[in-house]
Amino acid sequence: MIQTDLQIGDVHLENNVILAPMAGVCNPAFRILAKEMGAGMVCAEMVATKGIVNDNAKSLRMLHILPDEHPVSLQLVGSDLDSMVRAAETVGRATNADIIDINMGCPVLKIYKNGSGAALARDPEYAARIVRAVVNTVDRPVTVKFRKGWDDDHVNAVEVALAVQEAGAKAVAVHGRTAKQRYSGRADWSIIRRVKEAVRIPVIGNGDVTGPDEALALLEQTGCDGVMIGRAALGNPWIFREVSHYLKTGRRLPGPDAEERIRVCLRHMELLIEEKGEWIGVREMRKHAGWYVKGLPGAAVMRERLNAAETKDEVRGLLEGYLEQWFRRAG
Repeated sequence: MIQTDLQIGDVHLENNVILAPMAGVCNPAFRILAKEMGAGMVCAEMVATKGIVNDNAKSLRMLHILPDEHPVSLQLVGSDLDSMVRAAETVGRATNADIIDINMGCPVLKIYKNGSGAALARDPEYAARIVRAVVNTVDRPVTVKFRKGWDDDHVNAVEVALAVQEAGAKAVAVHGRTAKQRYSGRADWSIIRRVKEAVRIPVIGNGDVTGPDEALALLEQTGCDGVMIGRAALGNPWIFREVSHYLKTGRRLPGPDAEERIRVCLRHMELLIEEKGEWIGVREMRKHAGWYVKGLPGAAVMRERLNAAETKDEVRGLLEGYLEQWFRRAG
């Protein structure tokens, strides 16, 4: 029997299926949907520590958490010790985040070129100094997300995990790819197993979990305590419902039909507009809408039309019109 609840410090998760932090995706609108669909915890997109310290308006807006999201983890990205501590202090004082996570896994050049993200994990000793300083600054659990290593010649996930554990981290999330791989190739789950065998704190596995079968396999093959789902949730928040139900019961839930896809897509747009206004919300929704209709008949044409939409009424008209056509075909 798979243990499906999870404890991170003093934060209890009703299940161990977690939304991964994804830049440009994991804003409150998407996090709310993932939570409603069954995610045990949602993670916010990374926020630059220097943006918080410098009172950057966009960075500060990214700290906003809605009441129905909890438990939620806010992720900080940076490499300067002072900025990391000051940003963590602000997050601890000004937000109701349940967990503060430190990004040591982002493989994007503009992030790692200044020593942040995946570059930070190249120096486990310095990474541990940052974790210890943040732990001593805030009154809530601190976690760390990192990758297998920098490249196949520099695999150090176990070393990083041990270092941040001793510095006070309450859990780690391990992506089974190297920074140089980014999102290509297959995730190496064996490194997740090695980390789990080495540390005492909870280990959350990340990489190539695309549905219930993969989630169960990851837990069984690695012994990890939770599964983190990222790209497989794009346009598919139902994955949290399906995975969590399967892990608890061993039974599969049916996937969403076209009507539910369109209905949730429209609600996603309304949540985005409520958070960011119509002009920004509609433009951000274009990519999400494309993900929601992926796999449906005529999806390519629909994506092209959605990408040209400029108002919420246009998006709604396109999606509701598609649904009417779908019902006519089905009937």
